[in-house]
Amino acid sequence: MVVVKNRRTLGQIFAAPIAIGALSTVGLLAALVGDGVWDAVSWLALALPILLYLFFVARRPCVGSS
Repeated sequence: MVVVKNRRTLGQIFAAPIAIGALSTVGLLAALVGDGVWDAVSWLALALPILLYLFFVARRPCVGSS
C-alpha cells in the first residue's frame, strides 16, 4: 500500500484568499478615491470575488438526493 501525502504550507493554503481580499480592498479604495478610471477599477476588482464564486459553484459536482 502506497501512502501519498499531499501537504501544503500555510502560505499555499492562504495565498488565494489573501490575494482576493487585497484586490477587494483595492476595489473599495478605488471607489472612494475618484471617478472615471477609478470607477472601472473598483467595478472590476469588486466583481472578481463574485465571478470566482459563480465559477466554483458551477464547477461543483451535483449531489443527488436519495
